Amino acid sequence: MTDAQPQQRTAVRVLPVDRQDRLLLLHGFDPAEPDRPYWFTVGGGLEPDESPESAAVRELAEEVGLIVEPSALVGPLGEATIEFGFDSVRYRQRQTYYAVRVGDAPITFAGQDAIEHASIDTHAWWTLADLHRTTEQVYPEDLADLLTRALPALT
Repeated sequence: MTDAQPQQRTAVRVLPVDRQDRLLLLHGFDPAEPDRPYWFTVGGGLEPDESPESAAVRELAEEVGLIVEPSALVGPLGEATIEFGFDSVRYRQRQTYYAVRVGDAPITFAGQDAIEHASIDTHAWWTLADLHRTTEQVYPEDLADLLTRALPALT
């Protein structure tokens, strides 16, 4: 990483939850640090003039092939500003969290862009108990709290 100022970014993170109250997470790595894998939520940066809700719906479709209506989103559950590096670029990202109840549609990576294809290697459905007991790196670090707040609001 360089000492340059971080790039400013606005993003949305989505917690897709199935009928068994399991959360869909992606597994991958930073291309600059492939030996440090981690689990993370679906989501990404907002396009110019895009609302967080529209971005959440778009990211679900692109990253995992799930199609939902904006009205199905629960949230925002919270916001956070984080700094992180990815592919040798430093980011300062303001992100908003949403949840959505999803059915049994298959997960597909077909809509991912090249960098997502290169850095996301699998997905898994996690229970709240899984999040509490894992020793693997999961982002955001307060994900269990976010899921705990989301579950009662999901129908």
